[in-house]
Amino acid sequence: MHTGSCLCGKVGYEYRGEIDEISMCHCKQCQKAQGSAFVAVAPIRSTDFHITRGEAHLKEYRATPGKVRVFCAECGSPLYSARDDLPEARRLRLGTLDTPIAPSRRVHAWVSSRAEWFELADDLPKFPEFAR
Repeated sequence: MHTGSCLCGKVGYEYRGEIDEISMCHCKQCQKAQGSAFVAVAPIRSTDFHITRGEAHLKEYRATPGKVRVFCAECGSPLYSARDDLPEARRLRLGTLDTPIAPSRRVHAWVSSRAEWFELADDLPKFPEFAR
């Protein structure tokens, strides 16, 4: 089981599943939402993800139709995103994890719009748009 929380600690969660894949998304929306060059996310099953405290502190934002970004309204920590057409899945923001992970697959996605000041200096697979 994995646990995680927001920066202020008011929201906590647990995930009772494996985290075996990480995507570093370099799209412009993720850059804006994270305030950084990219976001590290993992696909997780919605049924195995549970908020354990602070549900009242959750806030949702929709930058695009059909996709919600969920964050702590107190400290602003992004926690996950979800698509309306895929209710069984979420994309967990890995910076909020409190437990270690050792994924077997790591990729860069949307490198076609990466921040020009950030150099991709690793040997991970790089995709111009969605990771396949």
